[in-house]
Amino acid sequence: MSAISTTSSTSAVADIVKQFRANIRTYGLIIATIVIWGFFSAVTDGAYLGAQNFSNLFRQMSVTAILSVGMVLIIVTGNIDLSVGNFAGFISVVVAKLQNDVWRIVLPDQALLAAVLSVLIGLAVGVLFGMIQASIIAYLRVPAFIVTLGGMWVFKGLLLIVTEGKTIAANQPYFSAIGQGYLPPLAGWIVAAGVVALLFYSMFSSRQKKRQYGFELGSFYTDLLKTTLFAGLVVAYVYYVNRYHGIPIPVFLLAVVAVAVSYVSNNTRFGRYAYAIGGNREAARLSGVNINNNIFRIFVLMGFLCGIAGIVLASYVGYGTIAAGNGYELVAIAACFLGGASPAGGVGTIFGAMIGALIMASLTNGLQIMNVPAAWQYVVQGVILVLAVFGDVYLRKNR
Repeated sequence: MSAISTTSSTSAVADIVKQFRANIRTYGLIIATIVIWGFFSAVTDGAYLGAQNFSNLFRQMSVTAILSVGMVLIIVTGNIDLSVGNFAGFISVVVAKLQNDVWRIVLPDQALLAAVLSVLIGLAVGVLFGMIQASIIAYLRVPAFIVTLGGMWVFKGLLLIVTEGKTIAANQPYFSAIGQGYLPPLAGWIVAAGVVALLFYSMFSSRQKKRQYGFELGSFYTDLLKTTLFAGLVVAYVYYVNRYHGIPIPVFLLAVVAVAVSYVSNNTRFGRYAYAIGGNREAARLSGVNINNNIFRIFVLMGFLCGIAGIVLASYVGYGTIAAGNGYELVAIAACFLGGASPAGGVGTIFGAMIGALIMASLTNGLQIMNVPAAWQYVVQGVILVLAVFGDVYLRKNR
């Protein structure tokens, strides 16, 4: 009996080591995040990991992280989108304009309806302009780099036209709660319980499907350990932010977006086709994949996510400004590459992009607390990005 137990334990350990080696990039990023947090916490006497700053850290990353969710699929297909920063900024000033100059006059005593209409119109604008860019890229065969570079300038111009060079207030009731509000602690625990239940359901469901279709099953204890670890992180996060005000609503929206797109990318033909196109475009075409339609849908999805990001940005800042979204596209792209996406296409995960976005936000937040000049913040972020991609290339070569 003890021999069987020893064999089972040895197998579990071997499986853990095997999974660690296979996912060394992801685990390396998690370790890097912990090291960054530890360093900034030490040099700020613990203020960096205080409940308030920890809550603000995740709120600050929410807009660029939402953009990076869509950017992953675009990069996976071998494309790029340079317009997302100004695109989100343009939508933020559109909804701010609606809140301040339209609904405040037309619907003066209906703040909730005004907020709902602003959100719907913001999402519609995102989808509409996303469809325009997607059509040019997918059906007119103009390279995405050129189309989105042009789009970046177009949105910057439209942003200036809408604002007329002025700052527009967007801090009306209900609408401001989207970017500045919190879920009550009880609601946070309900969300945490739902996520934990979903994690374990997903683990058992995945093992059942693998068994059903004859795929090799990994160690049950390894899967259980990994799922328990993620569940523990969720519970710990909710406990910690509840010490301040609760889960920030932008973080909750980011989580919903990330989970939904991750499910689509891993469990639907739409997602699998994206990876097939990026991995080998010609093989995907010969296999019957409609490449143009899939590229079109991915860029429309990116437009929709730009709509969400723009709405959150306007609500979080409280204003529509001429600098809204400036440079966000670079942060979103950097987060994807930090998270393991390949510039050549075919490789990348939503989870990796989230970790990449968290690392970028952690660096920015920590350097700001230390009062490091903005110029050196850019230098540090650039160096870390290059080193991270170099490390990824080195690891892939050795594997």
